[in-house]
Amino acid sequence: MSIFVPENPGLLLASNSTVSIMIKQFLAKIPRKSSKSNASDPDGGSSSSSVINDVSNNNGFLNTYNAISSRLNTIKKMSSSIFPASIMPAGEMIDPRVPFKDVQNSDKLRLLISKLNLCSKLYDFSDQNQDSIEKDIKRQTLSEIIDFLSSESPKLTEPAMFSICKMCGNNLFRDFPPKNSILSQRGETEDEEPCFDPAWSHLQLVYEILARFLTQTSLDPKIAKQYIDHSFILRLLDLFDTEDPRERDCLKAILHRVYGKFMVHRPFIRMVVSNIIYRFVFETEKHNGIAELLEIFGSVISGFALPLKKEHKMFLLRALVPLHKPKSVGVYHHQLTYCVVQFVEKEPKLSSDVIKGLLKFWPVTSSQKQLMFLSELEELLEMIHTDEFEKIMVPLFRRINCCLRSSHFQVAERAHFLWNNEHILHLIMCNRQVIMPLVFSSLEQNSQKHWSRTVVNLAQNMMKMLDDVDHELVVSCQGRVEEDKSTLTVAAERRRLTWERLESVSIMEETATTCVVSC
Repeated sequence: MSIFVPENPGLLLASNSTVSIMIKQFLAKIPRKSSKSNASDPDGGSSSSSVINDVSNNNGFLNTYNAISSRLNTIKKMSSSIFPASIMPAGEMIDPRVPFKDVQNSDKLRLLISKLNLCSKLYDFSDQNQDSIEKDIKRQTLSEIIDFLSSESPKLTEPAMFSICKMCGNNLFRDFPPKNSILSQRGETEDEEPCFDPAWSHLQLVYEILARFLTQTSLDPKIAKQYIDHSFILRLLDLFDTEDPRERDCLKAILHRVYGKFMVHRPFIRMVVSNIIYRFVFETEKHNGIAELLEIFGSVISGFALPLKKEHKMFLLRALVPLHKPKSVGVYHHQLTYCVVQFVEKEPKLSSDVIKGLLKFWPVTSSQKQLMFLSELEELLEMIHTDEFEKIMVPLFRRINCCLRSSHFQVAERAHFLWNNEHILHLIMCNRQVIMPLVFSSLEQNSQKHWSRTVVNLAQNMMKMLDDVDHELVVSCQGRVEEDKSTLTVAAERRRLTWERLESVSIMEETATTCVVSC
């Protein structure tokens, strides 16, 4: 191996001079300490002037290396004394109390992460006076984050997305206190006073941040789905059981945005909501957010493509229809009816299956539920086709006949009002040979001796209309009614005679027993 040695010593001097200039330029870019520290380096290193002298005096590169290392170590210790290394993900952190307007645009996302970390800390709101200063600082910081996301519309990096989801999860995902009583679920009407969360002043701002995050135009769902994942959505849906109606309204808006933004999560959301409904209907009958979930799904169902998938039909028949069963159906019946009607509008052939489900869960003792069912039934019959109507008309009008006979005047009136609907009246008239014998006896009885004058007038008008349309059918129905009455009279007389014979036999046996005992 040969070693190159320059023939001219001036080249070596020129090389040393060039190195010296380069080191000067490098050290000039390094931040300097105060004048005190320049005089004496605490780590035992030389100042920049001593480094230059070492090089110029040809002491070798060893002293130069030691001087540069000493300077870099000093700078590192200065930054570590301000922010611990454990909270420095990618460079120096920024004080979260600094306003966004006081930092450069390149540093705003790092400041956002600092503020989100500050807001991740939780406080006890059972005592409003505890940590009041810290709570106020957190509230102000949350407001600053909302203003930043609203006005700046920044393109969020993955660390920022992670920090937002982490902060929202820490504040929102929590266990609710146990209910006061097993029977404390809301009944047919919302008479109970709503329960408000004492931490709402912070929770409201957190929900607003999450909503702003989901509505960012620059948000890429393919990246954000790593943080808005199945676990996040599952915990979010669990929050619908909160007793605070304000929080349920916020959750409704959030879930709607998540469903619209992340198409990959839609099947999972539908599955989880179905499980919530199954548990509510068949196990607990206690849940505070069924109305809000159905309201969201009303708009979701309207967006289903035709023909409907089997999964969607199963959701209708296995989840929505059984929701008519619980006692608290009055709380969410309006939203439930809207969802069912949306399905039937898209595919009218489903109307017969839905009506069969209504008849299965038809209330017997609750007049308020009967009124709700009759209203929903009228909406469904307005959309039903003739062939589907013929499948269910016999069991349907047997049930309507029971409602016509109801002693509750509102139920009887509502059943009579079905004849005022033109489409329903057309279906009845087309199938009057089958339907009229089922309800004629109740109409005739109501037209003669119902205690409500309104019901009597409605029944008389219907009887007159039927007589005008098909007099022969009315006469035939009256003949059947008379036959039924005579048959009932004969059966009653037979029962009376049978009881008389049994009583006489019992008396004779008792008399015979008494004679035997006396003998």
